[in-house]
Amino acid sequence: MNATHPFAGLQSRLGHRFADPGLLVRALTHRSHGADHNERLEFLGDAVLSLAVSDLLFERFAGSDEGDLTRVRAHLVREDSLHRVALQLDLPEALRLGEGEARGGGAQRASILADALEAVIGATFLDGGFAAARALVQRLFGEVIQTTELTGWAKDAKTELQEWLQARRLPVPAYRIVATRGQAHAQTFEVECAVQALNLVFRGEGRSRRMAEQEAARRMLDALNATDQPGSPLRS
Repeated sequence: MNATHPFAGLQSRLGHRFADPGLLVRALTHRSHGADHNERLEFLGDAVLSLAVSDLLFERFAGSDEGDLTRVRAHLVREDSLHRVALQLDLPEALRLGEGEARGGGAQRASILADALEAVIGATFLDGGFAAARALVQRLFGEVIQTTELTGWAKDAKTELQEWLQARRLPVPAYRIVATRGQAHAQTFEVECAVQALNLVFRGEGRSRRMAEQEAARRMLDALNATDQPGSPLRS
């Protein structure tokens, strides 16, 4: 593909020169444009992206557990993250859309751009193997992976507690302030977290209501995780 080809600039931004330029053309072709569209490449690219990101995270966060790595990966490969990367690559300018889809603003649609980016990753895999695809993913996501910290993606205690209960088809907890101490500029809140279905109550303290709720939820969650018996008669 010579320098005057309309996708030459994109290949430069991707950092991969296609031995088979037809793969890139197909990756950028929406189904509204014709039968030789990018959906199969998108399917492949989704799996390759997940593996490449998993590999990079495994290398970056040695010793971290599966849950932490899964949360970061889910953030990196979700539609809005892929959409941002696609915009940085100027994929809207390269998409091949049918006339109706183009008039309807399809070139800016997040789902279409995210799918096209996955298709490009799939095409890179077919063209150059996993090493080339991993290198591409590293160029696209490496800076975010290197600068992020796992604590930034950790779920807060209230969210974890709610998910624990919902997974067991139990009602969400109730929170209420039971005490407020200190001067207005330096108050301490005491909050109660109650799971009535389990007859459990735990309390937490904090410099704000939110911090106290998080502490109460953490104590409740720690107790539940320690027993993992939803009917356990625990008390704070």
